[in-house]
Amino acid sequence: MRKRPIVAIDGPSGAGKSTISKLLAQRLGFAHIDTGAMYRCVALAALRRGIDPGDEGALGALGLALHIDFRRVDGEQRVFLDGEDVSAAIRTPEVSLLTSKVSSVARVRENLVELQRRMGERGGVVLEGRDIGTVVFPGAEAKFFLTASARERGRRRYLELRDKGLEVDLETTIAEVEERDAADSSRRHSPLIQAADAVLIDSTGLSIEQVVDRMEAVVASCDKGQEAG
Repeated sequence: MRKRPIVAIDGPSGAGKSTISKLLAQRLGFAHIDTGAMYRCVALAALRRGIDPGDEGALGALGLALHIDFRRVDGEQRVFLDGEDVSAAIRTPEVSLLTSKVSSVARVRENLVELQRRMGERGGVVLEGRDIGTVVFPGAEAKFFLTASARERGRRRYLELRDKGLEVDLETTIAEVEERDAADSSRRHSPLIQAADAVLIDSTGLSIEQVVDRMEAVVASCDKGQEAG
């Protein structure tokens, strides 16, 4: 039995997984792994190298060749691709849309899932993504499915991109979120679904603190159960 639990947080784009996961990991003193960022790194690399999104063989080989890791810089976790800080570059609308196509490629998913399992197998980790509780760690001690309405998620994404100085349109951003939802939910390999034993949290009308509080309480009960065992 693991000394500390694995926390799996799944949900659609824009539900707040990254922000919530980081804060929860900080409170718990756990490591934080943003699996979505890993797929975004593959998408960014594919864009830069001009790889056709339909070329599954090239994408699979690309996933094996890349070195992706997470480092803390000035107290903030950053994403590095082959030694380059790409934390901002992987969050553009272009990369976001391509990520859905990249993440549907079986070889890409197989390679990254294996890496994610190695990163989190010892526990004491918060992993976020779209298939953590169903595929990567179906035996995770604490599972959550974090969601919000498509309009609310689009609004959050719009504000995030605007704050970064990007010229974006609200309705277009909402439409892109809905398009990403459809792609993630209908893909053949590891579609976005809620694990049967995951705690559903709709963050539409909740503050960040309220969501983190709820999750922390659930994880605390898991910890006590492990200690008792």
